Amino acid sequence: MDHVPADVFGADYLYFYEEWLDDELSDTQTELIWNVLALEAGDEVLDVPCGHGRIANRLAQRGARVTGLDADPVFLERAQADAAARGAQVDYVRGDMRELPWSERFDAAVNWFTSFGYFDDEGNRAWLEAVLRTLKAGGRLAIDVHSRDAFMRNHVPASVYERNGDLVVDSHSFDVETGRAATERWLIRDGQVRKTGYSVRFYTYTELRDLLLGVGFSSAEGIGHDRKPLTLESRRMIVIATR
Repeated sequence: MDHVPADVFGADYLYFYEEWLDDELSDTQTELIWNVLALEAGDEVLDVPCGHGRIANRLAQRGARVTGLDADPVFLERAQADAAARGAQVDYVRGDMRELPWSERFDAAVNWFTSFGYFDDEGNRAWLEAVLRTLKAGGRLAIDVHSRDAFMRNHVPASVYERNGDLVVDSHSFDVETGRAATERWLIRDGQVRKTGYSVRFYTYTELRDLLLGVGFSSAEGIGHDRKPLTLESRRMIVIATR
């Protein structure tokens, strides 16, 4: 089951958050990905979902051979335009991230910025099985998500983000029984109000590690964005799994 409607991302997401996802942040995160996956020029890398290409295009500029897959046409159009402006070569594919058409092709795969957990537990497991099949022997997967331990300690019931007088108003809740964080979202833009929302499964490191090992990865390691072992203070976690 999918817990995120199509209208959560796309044009409104870019309008409100693109300024925050700036060059400095994207450059820093690309450097981090390059290092934690021990990438080299010429490596085949899958970025899924790739969004508007802020990571994929930078990896390509460093010499990786990148394929980016996303379901949103607005994101892909922006990604292709940015790639052209950068002189980066990326193979962008529109598709469902649960239906990956490759087998033993990639040296590494990237799932970045809390892009994991939007399906039910069965769907999340199926996606891990699908991405495992795309990797060569010894291939590596990096998943970047909120650290649930820190997330729960800092959980807030609501948030507001403003740009040019337009607003994103979110109401947040967490279901202990399912481990899912749910967001009801009101978008107020150009005098129009639209309601949407989404739900994402937040795994503890232990749960995600065991899930990865259970689908067939040979090893899984959790670190923070400082590349040190996870602690209770780690607001985000990167889990690196090897086929």
